[in-house]
Amino acid sequence: MKIVVDEHIPLMTVQTLREMGHEVRDIRGTPDEGMHDDELWMMVQRQRCLLITTDKGFTQYCTVKHYGVLIIRLRQPNRHLNSRCVSRIETATIWRSGRFTRFCPT
Repeated sequence: MKIVVDEHIPLMTVQTLREMGHEVRDIRGTPDEGMHDDELWMMVQRQRCLLITTDKGFTQYCTVKHYGVLIIRLRQPNRHLNSRCVSRIETATIWRSGRFTRFCPT
């Protein structure tokens, strides 16, 4: 699966997704880091990728067709959170159907 992650997603999660065989583009440390939400959204849609972000501003796109959005709320990144995030992504059928998911770990 093609995935774009914003700069706030833990490196542990990025690494795990890559180990699972996903094509993950981490915008951390690239010229795209800090990109305006609208520009990031358009880029991700052009590339037909799932977007994983911590920015709840992307909820504005929940009513339009897209390639998948996973919004996670990070209190403190840890292995448990990493595991839960990855398990959401493993259910790839929800991304193919263009659903919008908000993930708030407890």
